[in-house]
Amino acid sequence: MQAIVVEELGGPDRLRFTGRPVPEPGPGQIRVDIAVAGVNFMDTGSRRFGTPTGELPFVPGVEGAGRVSALGEGVSGFAVGDRVAWVYAYGSYAERIVLPAADAVPVPDDISDEVAASLMMQGITAHHFVTEAADVKAGQIAAVHAAAGGLGQKLTQLIKARGGTVIGIVSSERKAEIARNSGADHTVVSTGDAFVERVLELTGGEGVDVVFDGGGETTFRPSTEVLRRHGLLLYYGAVIGAAPVVNMRELPHSIKVCYPVFRDHIPTREALLRHSADLFDLVRRGVLIPDIGRRYPLGEAARAHRDIESRTTRGKLLLLP
Repeated sequence: MQAIVVEELGGPDRLRFTGRPVPEPGPGQIRVDIAVAGVNFMDTGSRRFGTPTGELPFVPGVEGAGRVSALGEGVSGFAVGDRVAWVYAYGSYAERIVLPAADAVPVPDDISDEVAASLMMQGITAHHFVTEAADVKAGQIAAVHAAAGGLGQKLTQLIKARGGTVIGIVSSERKAEIARNSGADHTVVSTGDAFVERVLELTGGEGVDVVFDGGGETTFRPSTEVLRRHGLLLYYGAVIGAAPVVNMRELPHSIKVCYPVFRDHIPTREALLRHSADLFDLVRRGVLIPDIGRRYPLGEAARAHRDIESRTTRGKLLLLP
C-alpha cells in the first residue's frame, strides 16, 4: 500500500510518499481501507516534534473515514464492509490503517466519508468546547480566533445554535466574509493584538464571556484583556510557537483559563459515540455545515502541510488516498 512516512523530523519535505506493507489487525483491532484522511494543524507538530511515543519512522495523521476490510480477534460490533470514522489513531495518511475497534464509530448512510472525516477531530473538539469546557449559554458573547478555519467555523455554528453571539477574529477581509457566512455576528480583521480595541468596542467595554484561542503565544495575553469579569479563556494553541508562561497575579478580572486536552473530550468510548452521534445529527438537521476547504491526493500531503502552515487556508483540508 502507499503511505506518507516521516523518517526524520523537520519541514514538509520530510513527508515521504512510499510503499508500506499492508497491516494486519491484532486482537481488538480493525483494518480500514481509507477513503478520506483529515489534515490538522497538530499533524504539522508531529512532523516537526514527533509523536507522543517518539518512534521513528511513523505514518502521520490521526483521523479519517473508510470501510472495514479485516477484523482482529475478539472484535464485535463491526463487520467487514462497515463504514467507520475514527480520531486520534496515528497512521491515517495511508491507503489502509489498523486501529483499535474502540476508537472507531459507525458512519450513518446519509453522512458522506468527507463529512465524517472532517468532523472527527475539529467537530468533536468544537462540540466539547461549547457543551462542556465552556458550556456556552444563550445570550453569552464569544470571541473566536481563526473563525474562518475548519475549527473556527464549527465553533461559530455551534455557539450560534446555543443562542450565543460570535465575534469572529480573522486575518483578512476574505476570511471575514467566510466567518460571516458561517454565522459570525461581527468580524474583526486582526493580526497580533490588534483585535483588543475593536472587541471591547463591540461589547461596550464589558468584554466577552469566553474566548476560543488557537492563535498561539502571540494572542494569549491580548485574549485575556477582552474577557469580562470571571470570563473564560479556552487556550488550545500550544502547537503554534512556545506555550505562554503565566503569572497568575497578572490575569485580569478574575478570569479563568482552561487548556482543553483532546483526550478529555472523549475520555470513554461512550463519550466518543455520544459526541459523534450528536455531530452527525447536527449535520443531518442543517445546523452544522462542514466547509471542505481543499482536497489533495495522498501523495501531495507536503503541499497540504505547506498550505495549512501558511495560515491562508479556509475550512477543512482533506487527503484522498
